[in-house]
Amino acid sequence: QVQLVESGGGLVQPGGSLTLSCAASGITVDYTSIAWFRQAPGKEREGVSAVLLSDGHIYYKDSMRNRVTLSLSRDTAKHTVSLQIDHLKPEDTAVYYCAAGVWSRNWDIYDEYDAWGQGTQVTVSS
Repeated sequence: QVQLVESGGGLVQPGGSLTLSCAASGITVDYTSIAWFRQAPGKEREGVSAVLLSDGHIYYKDSMRNRVTLSLSRDTAKHTVSLQIDHLKPEDTAVYYCAAGVWSRNWDIYDEYDAWGQGTQVTVSS
C-alpha cells in the first residue's frame, strides 16, 4: 500500500524559501511518477512539479520553473521527494500535496494520480 507523508510547511515571509518533503513508501513498479501539487482556497488543484522515477527526469510548472527545485532520493524503504520553493509570494499560499501515479504527459493533471498524501499548509505572509 502506497503511503505519502508530506512535511515542511509553515508560515514564511514573502521573498523567503521553503523546502517541502514527501516520504513515499510502498512504491511498486506500478507507480512510475511522483508529483507535487498545490491547492489554494477557492482554486483547483494544480501541478507544481513531477519526477519520472525510471530516469529521474523532472518536470516543472512553467510559471514556477525559475524558483522551484525538485529532488529525489531513495533507499530500500522509501522514496523521498523534496520541493524547494524560492522567492515565495503570497499567491504561493496553498496546501501542498504529494501524489503518486502512472506517468503520463498530463503530469500536472490531478486525475492522473491515484495516491495522495494529506497535504502540508504553506502560508506566505508578512
